[in-house]
Amino acid sequence: MVKWRRHLHTHPELSFQEKETSAFIAERLRELGMEVKTGVGGYGVIGVLKGEKPGKTVVLRSDMDALPIDDGKSCEYKSSVPGVMHACGHDGHASILLGAAAYYSTFGEEIQGEIRFMFQPAEELCPGGAIEMIKDGALAGADVVYGLHLWTPLPLGTAASAPGPLMAATDEFFIDITGRGGHGGMPHVTADALVAGAALVMQLQTIVSRTVDPLQPAVVTVGTIQAGTAQNVIASSCRLTGTVRTFDEHTRVLIRERIERMARTVAETYATEASVRYLSGYPAVVNDGDETARFFRTAPKVFAADQVVLSPKLMPAEDFAYYLREIPGCFMFVGAGNPEKEAIYPHHHPMFDFDEDAMLHGVKLLIEMVASYQNGE
Repeated sequence: MVKWRRHLHTHPELSFQEKETSAFIAERLRELGMEVKTGVGGYGVIGVLKGEKPGKTVVLRSDMDALPIDDGKSCEYKSSVPGVMHACGHDGHASILLGAAAYYSTFGEEIQGEIRFMFQPAEELCPGGAIEMIKDGALAGADVVYGLHLWTPLPLGTAASAPGPLMAATDEFFIDITGRGGHGGMPHVTADALVAGAALVMQLQTIVSRTVDPLQPAVVTVGTIQAGTAQNVIASSCRLTGTVRTFDEHTRVLIRERIERMARTVAETYATEASVRYLSGYPAVVNDGDETARFFRTAPKVFAADQVVLSPKLMPAEDFAYYLREIPGCFMFVGAGNPEKEAIYPHHHPMFDFDEDAMLHGVKLLIEMVASYQNGE
């Protein structure tokens, strides 16, 4: 797994561009003697193992795309692609799933039912790869789906999950304000788009604090504001972009309506106009209650019992959510942080890395989850 992971880390590919990554994974699965399906929902790959014993169909999922970030590490497996790196652990996820495939390939006919090893492209970029894989039949006839994420905020040797909402839904907004530019010394004959934009930034901060139920987690973040060309020129246009994170669908809809209405009314106050482009991204990751209970029964076989913990709700998003809308399943976190190995940086950071020993924990956890499900435990 370490060898596979370091190869993938050295040769990262962005979302929807995972051609060589897909080919590498397909070749490893063929070497294991598996039935291999390629081109699933784009660059998706599925390895299939069918046993002669009757049983249900279990799907194990990994993502495999990288991020548009320069690799800041100094190590033998540093990214060889400028501006692209595996800064979230997807190289480790793919290697864990290959490890699980290698393990099960030694059992052949003894396997109960069917196990699908699903390698999904484009988790990092909406609309994501899960939707297209589902359309291409990745879950057809499947009974349950499991996925995991190496997580450096958790120390090595720990695991976490939670029933119900686990990771947030994510949406994006792009607001363009149009005014009337002019001389910085003659503001009375202009309509300042920058001032309107600045006012809107502050007003958007009131949506969560004054509109959303305090018991419903939500985030509205304005990430960029772009306006103006010179210190003595009043801006004729201003663009704001941001993200929204929620768990509850009612809250999700409410925030969208408030952003759209607030943009229009604040712009009008400053004699400007606003247009809003709102993109609905991934829904919330909602774990099945029974399958999460299975995780809490099963994970102590891999980790110390006191190191299997209930995860808090997390605002990052995951398109694993789409699989959980189709069939029962559980998304799990495997601790991968370790200060002794410099695995201390957050996900999506140029210095990101994880303790590779966590991959062994990950593959053991998947194996135990499959065994528990197929044995009806």
